[in-house]
Amino acid sequence: MSRLGSALVYGIATIFVLAALISFVVSLLLKWTDIHESSLTWLVFAASMISMFLGGVVAGGKSQEKGWLAGGLTSVGFTSIVFLFQFLGIDKPFTGEQWLYHLAFLVASALGGIVGVNLSPSRRERA
Repeated sequence: MSRLGSALVYGIATIFVLAALISFVVSLLLKWTDIHESSLTWLVFAASMISMFLGGVVAGGKSQEKGWLAGGLTSVGFTSIVFLFQFLGIDKPFTGEQWLYHLAFLVASALGGIVGVNLSPSRRERA
């Protein structure tokens, strides 16, 4: 598998692992406190953006070049998986609001990829 391909796999896996951890923490908050789901909307969105950014960082670090592309493709892969699950599994297409969220995820992941390339150890050795 090419370096970009394995970088995408690592990036998408990172996003899903972080999403599972965040979902677990939020579910514990909802179960054991008086917090309502509607009050956590922005917190969940911020955590999702951070997850996408970190997935981009991982993908950019693994690819070691063209971090914006690695991060962007990581986001596109994540969006494709979520869309297919929702469309084929639940029989609902994305709403306009969801497309806007995923566009923001694309930007966050691409920026993460840029940061990841510049944090990559082999990149620093070449410079």
